[in-house]
Amino acid sequence: MSARSIQSLAALGLTVIATGALAQPAVIYDMGGKFDKSFNEAAYNGAERWKKESGKPYLDFEIANEAQREQAMRRMADKGANPIIGVGFAQGSTMEKVAKEHPKLSFAIIDSVVKLPNVESVVFKEQEGSFLVGMLAAMASKTGKVGFIGGMDIPLIRKFQCGYEQGAKYANPKVEVTANMTGTTPAAWNDPTRGAELAKAQFAKGVDVVFAAAGGTGTGIYQSAKDAGKYAIGVDSNQNHLQPGTMLTSMVKRVDVAVYNLAKKTTPGVSSLGLKEGGVDYALDQHNEKLISADMKKKVDAAKADIIAGKIQVADYMAANACKY
Repeated sequence: MSARSIQSLAALGLTVIATGALAQPAVIYDMGGKFDKSFNEAAYNGAERWKKESGKPYLDFEIANEAQREQAMRRMADKGANPIIGVGFAQGSTMEKVAKEHPKLSFAIIDSVVKLPNVESVVFKEQEGSFLVGMLAAMASKTGKVGFIGGMDIPLIRKFQCGYEQGAKYANPKVEVTANMTGTTPAAWNDPTRGAELAKAQFAKGVDVVFAAAGGTGTGIYQSAKDAGKYAIGVDSNQNHLQPGTMLTSMVKRVDVAVYNLAKKTTPGVSSLGLKEGGVDYALDQHNEKLISADMKKKVDAAKADIIAGKIQVADYMAANACKY
């Protein structure tokens, strides 16, 4: 790679993750930062796993503002990065435009659908994993009041909320669910202070378990839960280790596996990953095993099996608008 090429990449904020030839594939992260301990970081971990196993380099780019998306994707395409992986629904319109202009390159997007012959779209059944952690929240709650705090108020996050409420009410039909969204702009993904404020307000109303589906904002929610002696539930990555003893569980969304697989090969079309496909789940490890009783585990695992078998149908907010907000 020439010095000029390296300078142009650096000016755009692109990082070459190895020496030698131009990195392939390329990963463009969503707002909130690569190390958000949640969604983006899961994508990063998948790319790192691919790099370690393949011994090959890749490019990555952190979006700092909306205007950078198209510039970054075009630059990567012009340099021949392949495949180009867009992490997050907000990359959809940009990818549709750039992928049309580069039909010989492969593209992939997570959390959105772009219907083009050179794009693979990966979506998740977030409502299924959220159902399970909703059950655990209701079973762990002593007050019968559980909370949900989303990041940016978009249909995707309402999917988490809708599944969570269904699971909580499945475990305890009388449970009360309080929900808030952090904001209506991408800044909502990285506002721990606001997250903490919302959590404190919910705790003041009697909520004793809160599920955060808010990217980097979640760190403030978890700290607030620890300070108040309440439980919190993580999202996307396994976040149980962030506040051991406070984190009841995490709704794991295997963005890392998706990125790892996409880096190896893309197949045009739509892939939908739920419990059956191992795309979502609840996390149980050494950090929270004492918080999940044998009875709780038995009930949630039975529900998981019933969802996979089709005996329990978890309504999808985006498909059926099952939850009215």
